[in-house]
Amino acid sequence: MLNIDRITSNPNIMNGKACIRGMRITVSIVLNLLANGLDKKEIIELYPYLEYEDIDQCLQYAAYLAEEELFTI
Repeated sequence: MLNIDRITSNPNIMNGKACIRGMRITVSIVLNLLANGLDKKEIIELYPYLEYEDIDQCLQYAAYLAEEELFTI
C-alpha cells in the first residue's frame, strides 16, 4: 500500500507540481539531484529544511508513477 503523506500538490504552489510538505521544493528537483549523483546527505546539506523521509517518499512516489500496466487488446 502506498503511504505518501509528505508529497503534496496545491495549484497555488509551484503551479500544482508535486512538492514536499507544501514547500516550494518539487519532487522533480530531488529526483534530479539523486539522478545526478548526489546522496541524501548532500541533498539535505543543500536544502536543510528537508528530512531523510522526504527524500525516501520522493523515490516511492516516482516508483508509483513509473508503474506500468500493459493491456492487450
